Amino acid sequence: MAPRRLLLVGEGNFSFAAALSEALDSNSCLTATCLQRLADLSQDPVAQENLQRLRRRGAEIRFGVDCTQLADAFEPHHRGFDRIFFNFPHCGRKAGVAKNRQLLAKFFQRSQDKPFHVEGALSHVFTWSLPFESSQSRVFRIKLGDQWFSFLEPEALVGKLSRNFLEAPSSHPVRTVNEIFLAALGKAFPLKRLKCSSPLLTQDHLSVLSSWNWDDASAAFGICLHEEHSSAQSQNGGTAQDMEDFVMSFSELRFPKSPERDGKKEVPEAICGQAKFCLRPSLLVHAQAAIQAPDFTPGFLYTLSGPVFRKCRILPFTMPAFHEALFIYGINPNAKDGCLQSLLDLLKDTVDSLLARAWLEGSELSHSVEFVLQPNGTDYRICVKSHSFGSYCAKDLTIGAVTTSAITSILPKDQCFVFVSINLDLLAMLVWGISDWRMLWTFDDRFLNNFVPGKIESFKNYSLYPPCYVHDISFWLDEEKGFDELEFHTVARAVSQDTVISIEFLNRFQHPKTEQVSLCYRLTYQACDKALTQKQAAAMQLRFRKEIQRQLHVQPR
Repeated sequence: MAPRRLLLVGEGNFSFAAALSEALDSNSCLTATCLQRLADLSQDPVAQENLQRLRRRGAEIRFGVDCTQLADAFEPHHRGFDRIFFNFPHCGRKAGVAKNRQLLAKFFQRSQDKPFHVEGALSHVFTWSLPFESSQSRVFRIKLGDQWFSFLEPEALVGKLSRNFLEAPSSHPVRTVNEIFLAALGKAFPLKRLKCSSPLLTQDHLSVLSSWNWDDASAAFGICLHEEHSSAQSQNGGTAQDMEDFVMSFSELRFPKSPERDGKKEVPEAICGQAKFCLRPSLLVHAQAAIQAPDFTPGFLYTLSGPVFRKCRILPFTMPAFHEALFIYGINPNAKDGCLQSLLDLLKDTVDSLLARAWLEGSELSHSVEFVLQPNGTDYRICVKSHSFGSYCAKDLTIGAVTTSAITSILPKDQCFVFVSINLDLLAMLVWGISDWRMLWTFDDRFLNNFVPGKIESFKNYSLYPPCYVHDISFWLDEEKGFDELEFHTVARAVSQDTVISIEFLNRFQHPKTEQVSLCYRLTYQACDKALTQKQAAAMQLRFRKEIQRQLHVQPR
């Protein structure tokens, strides 16, 4: 293996060169140069001592070398250096900024016709990254009774279904946060872990959420099931080997059933009637089944964790998919206040402990957990005031909620229940200092290699300055169809594969004659873990124009 050749230019008394020579291994060859002549340094004892140290180490020393004319100092066969170092570039004395800039410009010129642009220069470190390739929706299979059905992954959720981050032996940070939470709560309460079933639901399940003030059913991702007539090929074109399987029973989805026909087993009437399905937007849809189970015991803290999915606007700390932890606690109404306060105190202590673990050594970073009482006087939002991400972070991040209001329509009247939901993804972002939620879903091994189960250290982004591409779009509205801004954001998320990081409303225009209304938005594209090019962003913008015309019935201008 050829030795590394290192060139130092602009050395004064060769102090740096002497120190570096003693730190290099035997596979490095050092050449140190300065602008002065040897005679100019003869009266400098420090320089003479450093030169002796360099000669003892076998370094090559050259005098009278002008760093702006390196081609004149080295023969063509001797110019192949692996690294060139220029420490503290300066013309000397009170040269001024202009002369020093000129020095750098001439230094970077390397006897070429065109100099490099050096203003605002950065040091770049290049590493291998995942190529940016178009992702395709996967096909999933579900077994209802003896019949298999398939459905296509929503385009806005590509790569986010069935990732199993919470399952052993995953070292994903959301699993670490979840396990730490369970361990802390398990020390104070008898704990029972429930298995989280498939996220596929009938839309009738959303009526359960309405009891918890869930009034936005349009935020759920709709799913269409297709009956499979062959085990080898689905109607969506995917083969059985390409599919992910969910095995479910009728009882899990609680379908109404049609009478037995022609000696065949019952078929869910909902399937026959093309009923609509959705992905669960919250684990609260499972709360009723857990409470009504025969083995439910008041006084125990029941917990289940799993991914949930909901349409949302494109904002820094809102996400269409995240992992939720739900805690269900049944208590005697007479002891409600004391038990509730004990649970709130433990939750606060646990979150505070998590947030402090990554900042033990001299960090001034501060977090504060606060339970914000809601207008109904019984429920709380769990908020964290954080300065981790500067102005990029909202003042308060809501990482969860505590619901204690009685829901007489579905819960026993003689018991009181406390429901606590935690957004594990947001909490993991705060604990590790992960400023971009998309990193939690990356397929890049460099991300997971940063984490060790049970250990918390600050996360470092791959790139400090990933390129951004800005595109504007304006379109005429259809007055009869209306305009759904949530769907507008969802389409942008889908076609861009989550590379649109910002959608900014610019203006609204109404034509003075036709009174037709036009809206204008600005989209910013940026990838967090892949190399996104300007050409790819432009292609996404072109597809976005076509898709909003097809799906939202608007007319791009």
